[in-house]
Amino acid sequence: MHMDSSSDEEDDRRNLVEQNHRKPPSPPAVAAFHVEDLSSRFHRVSFKLQKKYIIAIVALLVFLFFFVVTDFHSLFPTSSLRFDSLSDRMKESELRAINLLRQQQLGLLTALRTNASDPKQLEDLKSALFKQISLNRHIEQVLLNPHGAGNSIEPEFDFGNATLNGVAYDRCRTVDQNLSQRKTIEWNPRDGKFLLATCVSGQMSNHLICLEKHMFFAALLNRVLVIPSSKVDFQYDRVVDIDHINKCLGKKVVVSFDEFSDVKKGHLHIDKFLCYFWKPQPCFLDDERLKKLRSLGLSMSKPEAVWNDEDIGNPKKKTVQDVLDKFSYDDDVMAIGDVFYANLEREWAMQPGGPIAHKCKTLIEPNRLIRLTAQRFVQTFLGRNFIALHFRRHGFLKFCNAKKPSCFYPIPQAADCILRVIERADAPVIYLSTDAAESETGLLQSLVMLNGRPVPLVIRPPRNSAEKWDALLYRHGIEGDSQVEAMLDKTICAMSSVFIGASGSTFTEDILRLRKDWGSASMCDEYLCQGEEPNVVAENE
Repeated sequence: MHMDSSSDEEDDRRNLVEQNHRKPPSPPAVAAFHVEDLSSRFHRVSFKLQKKYIIAIVALLVFLFFFVVTDFHSLFPTSSLRFDSLSDRMKESELRAINLLRQQQLGLLTALRTNASDPKQLEDLKSALFKQISLNRHIEQVLLNPHGAGNSIEPEFDFGNATLNGVAYDRCRTVDQNLSQRKTIEWNPRDGKFLLATCVSGQMSNHLICLEKHMFFAALLNRVLVIPSSKVDFQYDRVVDIDHINKCLGKKVVVSFDEFSDVKKGHLHIDKFLCYFWKPQPCFLDDERLKKLRSLGLSMSKPEAVWNDEDIGNPKKKTVQDVLDKFSYDDDVMAIGDVFYANLEREWAMQPGGPIAHKCKTLIEPNRLIRLTAQRFVQTFLGRNFIALHFRRHGFLKFCNAKKPSCFYPIPQAADCILRVIERADAPVIYLSTDAAESETGLLQSLVMLNGRPVPLVIRPPRNSAEKWDALLYRHGIEGDSQVEAMLDKTICAMSSVFIGASGSTFTEDILRLRKDWGSASMCDEYLCQGEEPNVVAENE
């Protein structure tokens, strides 16, 4: 089933300028790799000696190659090979070994051309050598166990988590988020002081980012945050665990609109309505949205500009002090217009776990039904080690080509980029979250081949009563909800060993936030074809 759930944000982001796009994360510094017999030699010996060492390995492999292709019948003409069946298995084993030796020779020659003077290149060289060591072990097994010659001639070794002398090397290890250095503020709402969140830009991913920023405002202003009503916005409690936020803070910091309405006992009035953005229209609200707000029984003061020149097309950097100076009022009920585009303390707000002090990994996370369903799907189809790919296509061609450089890649180029990640991560399967047509996903699957074998691209299937992984959603009547499915996709992606995202997509950005907060972010996480430009770009209309 194709996921149109991931096409939830780009139509309303066409005016989003470059500073509103989160820049691709810089690759984390590679941690020191301590291997007694190998790593110390990398740092003591010059690259010239490393080349000599690899040349020696190549020479040894050439010798082994000639030994393998020798006719075993001429060496052992008697009893050990007198049975034709064993002879056939030995011949097949030899052919497998030859195939593997050729692969190893190519891998070593590639490593030989590596410029190890650069730290990243040195890490690549280590990875390549570990790969060849692991492949060599597989060749040994093939030669020593001819009875297994009937299996695939392709290698089955793990070079993503190779070991040497008992020391593990995991290039795609999780990122240390250094949470002890996290900068936070306390959220202590004053009695009877409320802040109504207003989010109107884009679809659910945009709204969740907007809601997260409203939480920051509410914490700074010491107010209880009122979640928007489902009559004017999305049904957040289907997607997000609202109670979880209060549990993490150990106090009531967030309430639903219905709870707020009960507290105010029918006297629903916004005392102060402030617009963070005034352009292209006050509070980013049109007449239809204002009419919906009033349909809730809300009366309100006229929206006021905080900064008359603040434009969503060019948001200026703001500080906590700016917010305190402009938004600190004693009115009981305040509302702030859409803050999705707000450029407020970006580094502080985007740190793992967010800017607010709490006792959980993250405040905004999928509700429990979605989390359990994602876990069951992973257990059923994917297993512990898998890559997740957000392959954004629908409407993305025009969106990306309006940017310089474009972020829309031809499928053959995208397949090459994906294969490079597969080689680093050594994952057997890819979870595909996409809105692409079957013609595109079919071509992509045909090109994602490693060592002659396809790497399966798994898409969530339509509901089947014989499958039980999605039973919780079905029993609670929320299966088929597009926003629930979108959050389910995000949750599965956030649980992956390695994630490949779509640059410029807030769907991807929300997954990256979850991965950082949950501690699942990998050293190999990246945007699709990160650092590359599309090899062809169509002209604009």
